Amino acid sequence: MIFKNALLRGTMKIIQTDVIEEKIAKLCIDINAKLNPDVLEALQAAEASEISETGQGILALIHQNIDLAQERHRPICQDTGMTIVFVKLGQDVHIEGGCLENTIQAGVRKGYVEGFLRKSVVADPLLRTNTNDNTPAIIHYQIVEGESLEITVMAKGFGSENTSALKMLKPSDGIEGVKKFVLETISRGAPNACAPIIVGVGLGGTFEKAALLSKEALTIPLNRKHPKKHLATLENEILTQGNALGIGPMGMGGLNTVLGVHILDYPTHIAGLPVAVNLCCYVDRHGKVAI
Repeated sequence: MIFKNALLRGTMKIIQTDVIEEKIAKLCIDINAKLNPDVLEALQAAEASEISETGQGILALIHQNIDLAQERHRPICQDTGMTIVFVKLGQDVHIEGGCLENTIQAGVRKGYVEGFLRKSVVADPLLRTNTNDNTPAIIHYQIVEGESLEITVMAKGFGSENTSALKMLKPSDGIEGVKKFVLETISRGAPNACAPIIVGVGLGGTFEKAALLSKEALTIPLNRKHPKKHLATLENEILTQGNALGIGPMGMGGLNTVLGVHILDYPTHIAGLPVAVNLCCYVDRHGKVAI
């Protein structure tokens, strides 16, 4: 058995848990202080195109705040979010030094405590006692081929999270039904979600799968379109019609309500058409590390 284990170890990539913990801690701190280039570019384009004087002023303040956060390495928003972690674990990877789940939680804990980030997680949804370290994080695992470990960390604020929605449509509702529901969710939620917003849509699967897809869709770069033509068209229509609502930056009116729309889809049952919409404010904080 010892010989067999030695042979097995020789064919697998070994990753130590202390390395994983440090990288997650650093991601938690970094993503709260600096937005990804695609979001910054979208905000710059929004400011250049905005015709509302109030909207222009709001977008200018947003840029000033982002610049100060990056310069001083301080959180962009006081709500430093609940941490969502997407893990793609190669089947040829062996984790040494402890449990991967515990390691991820330890990394989040370290990042939020040592980074002096606001701790926003309560241990019980009703009793509301703060855990004081922003754990537990929400972790989603996917086993994939290969010998790499890819971890995406998202800090999801709840001003926008609270405006999200899920609906079990009928198959006969079709594309128009999906578009109608997404636009209704944007119309209700954008003013309270610190617009301009980013819209993640989960389409298909089951009740819980659609919700997961909508969250994961928020990690897609804004300049990337869906590879399926009909869904790329739907993304563009939602973006165009969402901005035509006139909600504008911070709900004060203007052209720029939605910065981007991404759809992730999955096969579903013949009797169903699940749709989930996860809204995110312009502070769409996420980062990725591959080990």
